[in-house]
Amino acid sequence: MNVLLAIPARYGSSRFEGKPLVDIKGKTMVQRVVEQCLKVQHLTDYSIDVVVATDDERIVNHVKPYCAVVMTSLAHESGTDRIAEVAAKLNKNYDIVVNVQGDEPLIHPEQILQVIRCFTQPGTKIATLIKPMAYSQELASANTIKCVVNNALKALYFSRHLIPFYRSQQETEERTFYKHIGLYGFLPEVLKEVTQLLPSLLEKAECLEQLRWLENGYEIQTALTHFENISVDSPSDLLRVLNQL
Repeated sequence: MNVLLAIPARYGSSRFEGKPLVDIKGKTMVQRVVEQCLKVQHLTDYSIDVVVATDDERIVNHVKPYCAVVMTSLAHESGTDRIAEVAAKLNKNYDIVVNVQGDEPLIHPEQILQVIRCFTQPGTKIATLIKPMAYSQELASANTIKCVVNNALKALYFSRHLIPFYRSQQETEERTFYKHIGLYGFLPEVLKEVTQLLPSLLEKAECLEQLRWLENGYEIQTALTHFENISVDSPSDLLRVLNQL
């Protein structure tokens, strides 16, 4: 099986410009993500390619010595669009394309492999991870994306709101919720299809592109992870990462 691990790394983030190149104890954030992806090659017999997808020459020049890198359009609205361009440019017959977020320096190689293994289940076209969590202020934050699933662990909905809603605080504190880990795998033809969809009503409401896929009838298979992840969306998130290293 041929698998592409594509890492979107955009320089011009509105909340944290230049974050792919920020120093994290002697290594840049994008370098740390690349290193975690390269470790997947030692966990499986699958053929694993790793590539960084960026829109900035500074990132290209930084990444070239240790990883393949592809310059992409400045016009992309999402990392999904960016990795779709890369998959098309590489012109290789990949069985799975995985979007490994460039702002997840603590991503575990085992988590990436979990997403890949979802495609051994017949009918899987898109896959992602969820983490069981008890109620907390972090979980309740709009910056933490929640997910509800059916009995087959297929996603029913993603939200910034705490879902499902329980009518009493006691019940809320006793229940298990699912935090979404922003790591996606796609069949290549499905990746191409979803990037051609127009933004949807629910996506616009929640600012979550995966809702566009659900609204258009695509199933998203999830798998459970128990590793903790920290997405670096702001300098304060970077401090949390530094405290974990």
